[in-house]
Amino acid sequence: MKKHYIILVGLLLSFIVPSVIVAGEAEEDTVNTVSFHSEFETKLQLKEVPDPAPRFVYDTGYEFEYPDAVRGIYLTGHSAGNFRFENLIEYVNETELNSMVIDIKDDHGNITYEFPEDSPFHEASQNFIGDPKEMMDRLEEEGIYPIARVVVFKDSELAHKKPEWSFKDNGEVWENNKGEAFVNPFVKDVWEYNVEIAKEAAELGFKEIQFDYVRFPEGFEKNDERLDYTRGDYDDASLDNIRERVNAVTDFVEYANNELEVYDIDVSVDIFGYTATIGDAPGIGQNFLRIANNVDVISSMIYPSHWTTGYFGIQNPDTEPYRLIDEYIQEESELLEQLDDGPISRPWIQDFTASWLYSPGQSFTYGPKQVQDQIDALYDNGVYEYLLWDAGNTYTEGVDYDPQN
Repeated sequence: MKKHYIILVGLLLSFIVPSVIVAGEAEEDTVNTVSFHSEFETKLQLKEVPDPAPRFVYDTGYEFEYPDAVRGIYLTGHSAGNFRFENLIEYVNETELNSMVIDIKDDHGNITYEFPEDSPFHEASQNFIGDPKEMMDRLEEEGIYPIARVVVFKDSELAHKKPEWSFKDNGEVWENNKGEAFVNPFVKDVWEYNVEIAKEAAELGFKEIQFDYVRFPEGFEKNDERLDYTRGDYDDASLDNIRERVNAVTDFVEYANNELEVYDIDVSVDIFGYTATIGDAPGIGQNFLRIANNVDVISSMIYPSHWTTGYFGIQNPDTEPYRLIDEYIQEESELLEQLDDGPISRPWIQDFTASWLYSPGQSFTYGPKQVQDQIDALYDNGVYEYLLWDAGNTYTEGVDYDPQN
């Protein structure tokens, strides 16, 4: 891990300086604050460590050990906050799974536990997880590795609250054909807003922050000249629109990683699998290698159902999970070998049936064999970490999650 270390001087200081920085409670001589540039200015104080003073690590008091290899499942805030949480803990304990990715900021922009009324995050917060500390206590008790998912630029809540931070069409906040709104990756206030939420998750005790939707909306290249939005510091006549978008997305990832360094946690990013095959993704602004170079973990979303007909020479990728994963991971591995200190590869794999791909009555059902095929393909290529995605958080039984064990 890139940040799994503590500077010696920091260790020495830990005996004389409190090792915990808490918003609003830090001593003035150990923490400086920088105001957030927006209406949140009087409420949100960015937490910074003095520089160039020696840095020390935020201590949550939790003892979570990085597992032999992360093998995890995804949980919505609802699942983490109701009776299903205990059921999913039991499922993890009965299998070779060992980790949970839990929504802290979801696809709509909701923060999944409540913040106090004087917090800048109060309006976006929901009581999905009634007692986040109790949740973290249970994860520690069961030895389950905790990863916080923070959805970044897909955020209908923030887009409608701050239209100037979004994309507008004829004066109204632009939405895609699913009714979803995005905030603008060119706006650095948006960066700060999301990273501050990530810091809150780190202070809860999560050992990794996983940023998702680190991109512009899909197909943005078809709308970029039509919509009204700012390019901020990226309005550079020497660059085309694609390069501007790639720079903004990459710079956000670097910024987030730097801001979270004091927490001694890992930073990961979810990324479309196809970006590993094309260089710069023209609309969304993702460049696989540039993002990978700024994170501890790269999680490509390589669900077989999400690849178009003929990719890797496969006529129907959804029906050939082993072959699809095998083809992809070889290409990704060659890319990561170009980096001197590359991240861990921990792909998202499919544990759901993509019924929308088929005519009624012709759906290809995903069961134990299809999930197993994906895991086997990863293991056969020397990749032993992965995450299972099912939006409903119902996971397939009868799978050997650690074939080497």
